[in-house]
Amino acid sequence: MIKAIIVDDELGARESLSKMLEKNCKQIEVVAKVDSMLSAFEAITNKEPDLVFLDIEMPNGNAFDLLEKFKTINFNIIFTTAYDHYAIKAIKFSAIDYILKPIDPEELITAVKRFEDRAGQKATLDKQFKTLLSNVRPENKLKKVGIPDGDGLIFINLSDIIRCDSDGNYTFFILTSGKKIIASRTLGEYEQMFADDNFFRIHRSHLINLEHVKKYIKGEGGYVVMSDNSQVEVSRRNKTDFLEKLSHL
Repeated sequence: MIKAIIVDDELGARESLSKMLEKNCKQIEVVAKVDSMLSAFEAITNKEPDLVFLDIEMPNGNAFDLLEKFKTINFNIIFTTAYDHYAIKAIKFSAIDYILKPIDPEELITAVKRFEDRAGQKATLDKQFKTLLSNVRPENKLKKVGIPDGDGLIFINLSDIIRCDSDGNYTFFILTSGKKIIASRTLGEYEQMFADDNFFRIHRSHLINLEHVKKYIKGEGGYVVMSDNSQVEVSRRNKTDFLEKLSHL
């Protein structure tokens, strides 16, 4: 059985999720249901769960205040939130699961299945959550992103990404070190994720880091020369928006 704890300050939310798990995810045993940061810390310390369903906002603090109390995080988390919380972007960057309330049973089943698929990858958990805590503070600009590959997660600095290239359902990251990393997500997902971080999709197959653009060469669409001297085509339909974006750098 998978030991789980539910953390939510609303009694109705705790009971609803518990019943939903009992009905749809029989492999999960809910060992505690708690309503505050203090009781959550005590329950996690004493029960040693495999998985915590964690509401972001709680009395006397939030989920991130709670996580900072642990020297090492060796349990998985699925965040729950009633709205598109400011921290959702940081959660995505850290490749951590979340579910929006009201919780849909199918989304819950899918999130639990993803947890089971990565349950053997505990080696990256602590680094994953340290990345989240670094990224989530409003005073910090997002700096690192967790890239899922076949073996787990690779954490890289946004500034080290020159460009991302599409390969069907996969994305290649070309880094300043010369390395190329393949991620098991589509380019469209990264386009949305990096939309506010000086990245621009200049072609259906290319998402570039504007900080690494050395030169733009005119043409029907033209092309850019990147910091590694690679040349990347600009699609004709994206040319106007791209040049507008460049003018505001």
